[in-house]
Amino acid sequence: MRSLVIKRQMNTTDIQNISGLLADAERADGVRPLSDHLWLDLRQGGRPGFIGLIATEEGHDHPVAYCQLSRGNDSWSLDLVVHPHHRYDMAIIGRELMTSALEVVKTEGGGHVHWWVFEASQLHRELAHEFDLQQGRELLQLRVALPLAPSVAVRANSLITRSFDFSRDAQNWLDTNNAAFAQHPEQGAWEIDVLRSRIAEPWFDAKGFFIHDIKSELAAFCWTKLQTDTTPLLGEIYVIAVHPSFTGRGLGSAITVTGLNYLSKSGAEVGMLFVDSTNTAAIAMYNALGFVAHHTEIAFVGDISQ
Repeated sequence: MRSLVIKRQMNTTDIQNISGLLADAERADGVRPLSDHLWLDLRQGGRPGFIGLIATEEGHDHPVAYCQLSRGNDSWSLDLVVHPHHRYDMAIIGRELMTSALEVVKTEGGGHVHWWVFEASQLHRELAHEFDLQQGRELLQLRVALPLAPSVAVRANSLITRSFDFSRDAQNWLDTNNAAFAQHPEQGAWEIDVLRSRIAEPWFDAKGFFIHDIKSELAAFCWTKLQTDTTPLLGEIYVIAVHPSFTGRGLGSAITVTGLNYLSKSGAEVGMLFVDSTNTAAIAMYNALGFVAHHTEIAFVGDISQ
C-alpha cells in the first residue's frame, strides 16, 4: 500500500530521508537528481513556493519516490525521483506523483511548469505526453579539460577583477544578475534572501567569485564552484553574466577564462557549466574556449490552469 504526503515545510527527519533517496539515485545514475535551486529549497526546509511530495510504501524504511515543486521567475520547477529499487513500478509511481503535483499547482493559481529530466527515456516522454507537457528547454552541460591551453588562458590577462564583497556588492550584483537573466525561469528575479542562501553554502568561497567593474558599475561577474566530491575534480562556472549595457566587449569570454584559470589553480581537472541549447552566442563563445557537450537535460513544459 502506497501513501503520499504533501509538505510545505520539511523537518530534519524529512530532509534526511529525502537526502538518502537522492544519494541512492545519484549512485545509480551518476548525477545528482535536483538542481541547485531545488536542492537548496529542500536543504533549508522549504521557502515560500516550496512543495515536497513524499511517497512511501508499507514494509520499506525509505521513501520510494519524491517530487518537488519550487516556484521561480513566473514558473514552477518540478523534479521527480523514484528510488532505484522501485523503478520497475516507475510508470505508476510517476503518474501518481505527477497528478498530485500538478493538482497542487492548480490550487496555487496555476502557471507554467518545467519538469527537468536527465537524459530523457521513452517512459519520461510518455508520462510528459500524458499530462500535456511538451519538450521545451534543452540544457547542455559543457566540459573543458583544465588547465586551459596557454593561448586561451592568456585571454584573462587584460581583465581587472576583484572578489565579491557582500556588503559592497549584494544589491549591484542582484541588479546585474536580474538584468542579464530577465527572461530566465530559475536565475532571474533573484532577491537578497536567495543570494544569502547561496553564499551560506559550505562550498562558497568569495575568492572564486569574480567581479569586473567599469566606472564603478558592476559590468560582469563569474561565480565559480569547486565540486570536491567528484572524480575527476570538477570546477563549475556556477553563474556568469555580463550586464546588458556592457555586452559586445568580449567581457564574457575574458571573465569565464578568469574563472577557469582560478578553478585550475584550485585543483580542478575539468571545467563545467550549463547553458541553454538555444543560446547559440554563448555556446559559440564556450566552444571557442574548448568546451564540448557532455550531456543533455530536457525540460518538459506546459501551462497549468486553475
